[in-house]
Amino acid sequence: MSGDKTTQAMVSPREGVDSPSMKPSGEGEPAPHLERFRHQIDEVTVKADEIEQRVNEVTQFYLSSNKKPLNKCGSTAKVRDMKRQIMQHRYAWVFSEPVDVKTLGLTDYYEVIKKPMDFGTIKKRMEANDGTRYKHVRELCADMRLVFENAMKYNDKGSDVYSMAETLSGKFEERWQLLLPKVIKEETEEAKRCKEESAESHMDMQESQEDKIAKLARDTSNELDELSLQLEEFREMVVQKCRKISTEEKRKLGAGLARLSTQDLSKALEIITQMNPSFPASAEEVDIDMDAQSESTLWKLKFFVKGALEAETNKTAANKGQQNSKRKRENCDALAKTSGKRSKKLPQ
Repeated sequence: MSGDKTTQAMVSPREGVDSPSMKPSGEGEPAPHLERFRHQIDEVTVKADEIEQRVNEVTQFYLSSNKKPLNKCGSTAKVRDMKRQIMQHRYAWVFSEPVDVKTLGLTDYYEVIKKPMDFGTIKKRMEANDGTRYKHVRELCADMRLVFENAMKYNDKGSDVYSMAETLSGKFEERWQLLLPKVIKEETEEAKRCKEESAESHMDMQESQEDKIAKLARDTSNELDELSLQLEEFREMVVQKCRKISTEEKRKLGAGLARLSTQDLSKALEIITQMNPSFPASAEEVDIDMDAQSESTLWKLKFFVKGALEAETNKTAANKGQQNSKRKRENCDALAKTSGKRSKKLPQ
C-alpha cells in the first residue's frame, strides 16, 4: 500500500469491494422497512438544510455586527442673506435666468459649457419640496460659483459679461469667507449630534437584533441536538436491520482498504476510531482485525471504500482520456507540419 501507513487485514487483499446491501440474508428483494428509512432520511435531510441556513444567518450577523453605520448628516447653515445680497446686485440680472442660447445664436454654448447654471435655478432648488432642495450649504455655494465660472469661461476676458461675473464672484467670495466660520461650527455641531443619534439608534437596533439572533441560536442548538439523537437512532435501526457482514465481504473490504490512497486511508481509519477510540490510527503500521470491528463500523467502511474506489477509478479514466486527447492533438500537429514542409519542396 502506498503512503506512510500500511494496513494488514485478517484476510487476503486480492479482490475489490462489492456493492453495499441492505437486503436480509438469503432474500432477493429489499427489506420492507427500507422505503420507510429512506423517507425518514429525506425528512432529516430537509431539516438539516433548514438548520444550516439558520446557522449561516447567525454567523453572518456576528461577522457584520462590528460595522459602523454611515453618517449622512449635513449642515443646515442659513445663507439666504448672502444669496439675497448677491442676487440684488445691479449686475445680477445678467445671470437671473438660463442663457437663451437660441435667441442669442450661441450655437457652441453647450459644447463649451457642460453644466449650465443661473440664479433662478438656484432659487428654485432652495425652495423645492420635491427632493431636489439643497441638502448642504456647500452645494449651494458650488452652484453659485458655477454661475460665475461658466460666464467667464464662455465670454472673452474684458467683455461686459466677463467683468460682471468677475465682480459678483469677488463679492460672493468675500461674503462666503465671512460666513464660513459659522458654517464650519454648525457642521461640527451637526456631525456630533448626528453621530450620537446614529450611535443610539444603532445600539437599539443592534440589541433588538441580538435578542432575535440569540433566540434563533438557542432554538437551532436544541434542534441540532434533537437531530443528532434522531440520526443516532436511525443508525442503530439500520445496523439492527442489516444482515451480518460475511467473511468473504470482510476479505474484500480488507482488499479495498489496501487499495486506498493515503488520504482516503486516513479517513477510513477515522471511521474505525469513532467507534473505537483506543484504535491506534496514528501508528506507522495499522493492523485491522475485521472480526473485532462492530457491524456498524464494517458497514460504514464498506460504503466509504466503495465510494472512494469509484471516485479514484473515474479520476483515472478522466486523466487517461485527457492524455489520449493531448496525444491525438500532438500527432495532428506533427502531421500538419510535415505536410507543410512537403508542400514547400514541390516545384513551382
